[in-house]
Amino acid sequence: MQSWPITIDDVRGAQKMLAGVARVTTMEGSRYLSGLVGAPVRLKCENLQRTGSFKLRGAYVRIAGLSPVERAGGVVAASAGNHAQGVALAASLLGVRSTVFMPVAAPLPKVAATRDYGAEVRLHGANVDEALQAAQRYADTTGAVFIHPFDHWDVITGQATVGLEILEQCPEVRTILVGVGGGGLLAGIAAAVKPLRPDVQVIGVQAAGAAAYPPSLAAGRPMSLEHVATMADGIMVGRPGDIPFEVINTLADGIRTVSEDSLSRALLLSLERLKLVVEPAGASPVAALLERPDSFEGPVVAVLSGGNIDPQLMQRVLRHGLAVAGRYLSLRVRLTDRPGSLADLLGVLTRVDANVLDVAHVRIDPRLGLTEVEVDLHLETKGPEHCDLVVSELRDAGYVVSH
Repeated sequence: MQSWPITIDDVRGAQKMLAGVARVTTMEGSRYLSGLVGAPVRLKCENLQRTGSFKLRGAYVRIAGLSPVERAGGVVAASAGNHAQGVALAASLLGVRSTVFMPVAAPLPKVAATRDYGAEVRLHGANVDEALQAAQRYADTTGAVFIHPFDHWDVITGQATVGLEILEQCPEVRTILVGVGGGGLLAGIAAAVKPLRPDVQVIGVQAAGAAAYPPSLAAGRPMSLEHVATMADGIMVGRPGDIPFEVINTLADGIRTVSEDSLSRALLLSLERLKLVVEPAGASPVAALLERPDSFEGPVVAVLSGGNIDPQLMQRVLRHGLAVAGRYLSLRVRLTDRPGSLADLLGVLTRVDANVLDVAHVRIDPRLGLTEVEVDLHLETKGPEHCDLVVSELRDAGYVVSH
């Protein structure tokens, strides 16, 4: 096996360093997911970590390793959320001044939390890339040390402590699923687990709209995506980190990609069945289990890497997840434009126990006759079978229905 600049002893040293700083997060079982997979599934709850994600681990180990002169100059980072909060808290705990550049549109709760953890927050740019450029310029002009979110051995060493905890909490594990953006967490877990348990499958999960690792692994080097788009902002990275790629290319057992629909379903499942608040990036391993439950050897540990979800995003994602799960149904129904016709339609919906959320009349349409009107309906339903029943009952009652 290839020799790395970090060893298991280094990871154990980081584990001792983080004692009293980062929580040893809980591992919870899921009967629902276990039944789906046909093997035990356990959840490593880094969403319950201080600052709401695993990022504190790597940030603390990185900043703790700075020389006194480097600490005196402060640190700088760029992030839209999790890394920002991890750096801010780690720097405060170590008595180091921190400056964090965040995009102008960064969610207000994440900006406020980063400030509360002690960082000076500077809003700059329309996206993380522009904030990153500003942070690098700041580092060049002030001498502050730039703290990269994933492309540094110390950061990877800190994240590797998650892998040691998994082996301690679930020694019988056979598969570990980890969400992947730049790759720091997956690289760390693989670097910790594989030397001790080469039989364990360590698999990364990427959003299909930001999956830079599959083409990079095929090419044998990090490749940049021209465009990235996913609700999972925590793993929305267009290019693998050079250092994580080296580790993942050698040690990891593959990368799975998941759709936006699966991410929505996983987020909804996490709230409803697992009773856990998880951000879309943190729910990506659950999404992989939902998409291909029969393709993983158990016991499986799914790492819920973060829980910092903006309330507005949660609202949108939950609506999407409910629609994907067949819990919302949008229909257009044609009626005769006469008094009582809407009441008759609503009577059919009442009989099939569909809850009406919204009604809108459409009277101006060249497809409609002089005495016709169409009604746009948004309904709350109980699942795909109930949706089919609603449509069937409406058509049996003589209505023209379109989705």
